Amino acid sequence: MLVTGIDPAALAEGARRLAAGELVAFPTETVYGLGARADEDSAVAKIFAAKGRPSDHPLIVHVLDEADAALFASTLPPVAHKLMQAFWPGPLTVIVPRAPGRGAAAAGGQDSIGLRCPAHPVARALLQAARAQGVLGVAAPSANRFGRVSPTSAAHVVGEFEPGLLVLDGGDCEVGIESSIVDCSRGRPVLLRPGVITRAQIEAATGEPLGQLDAAAPRASGTLEAHYAPAATVRLLTLPVLRDALAKTPQQGLEGVAVYSRTLSPRAGSLDRHMPDDAIAAAHELFAVLRALDDAGARQIWIEAPEQDPAWDGVRDRLTRAAAATPGA
Repeated sequence: MLVTGIDPAALAEGARRLAAGELVAFPTETVYGLGARADEDSAVAKIFAAKGRPSDHPLIVHVLDEADAALFASTLPPVAHKLMQAFWPGPLTVIVPRAPGRGAAAAGGQDSIGLRCPAHPVARALLQAARAQGVLGVAAPSANRFGRVSPTSAAHVVGEFEPGLLVLDGGDCEVGIESSIVDCSRGRPVLLRPGVITRAQIEAATGEPLGQLDAAAPRASGTLEAHYAPAATVRLLTLPVLRDALAKTPQQGLEGVAVYSRTLSPRAGSLDRHMPDDAIAAAHELFAVLRALDDAGARQIWIEAPEQDPAWDGVRDRLTRAAAATPGA
């Protein structure tokens, strides 16, 4: 059921459903989320069931502010506090030690938990209304089937789930890819998933260099090797390889092939799309473009690999995981 997110009655209904342990889809500045109250494991279990997501793959808990974040944490390390002060509300998730007896399902059974304070006004209004009904925080992964392309519009969500799901429409998501995730649970901060907030910005806020990702890092949302995949096969190619592939593939072999490139002009009569030169603009449209190419019938999407610039880390991460996925899995 699609409703206008700024409608007070719709927000009240969303808060009522969350308080009752039901699911609600809502916009954030990154992507649309599929939410349930994070303080009830039985409610969180409905997210895993709806998405077809493994229950040990952790979710991110959305909160109004640092005070609410503290309700899910056994402690808020100083480095987490610095990041909250610098980037909240906004597209950054911190992983901190979890409070015993709270948020176990949302954390995928781990002793740490991911927390984020969204900036989208509809998300904040929903969290505020739900908080008034006793909901301490809302666990919300992207509102799509597990492993697939994240939704950046309400229409994307409607096509994923049963019609009874309440979907709050807040327009197209401004950022377009998921939040940066920083592990703050083990002393030195470690970047687990890049986003539009860059490594340099994170290090400037914390006043220390980020540590190296290692095998002891907690599991985090959206960090599986194969993820963010459209139905079409994604090939991530350097510009020379992309040019060579187009030149050497017979015309009949290019039927159903869409090219998404910053450098090459779209071919006449093709499904090709031009990728923006700016990383922020590319992130904003990335998932919507992949979905549109699926809808247009592309069987393969050949994508020019982003340049090795830290500003492109988030886009490169999503494309690398999409290319690693097996269509139909």
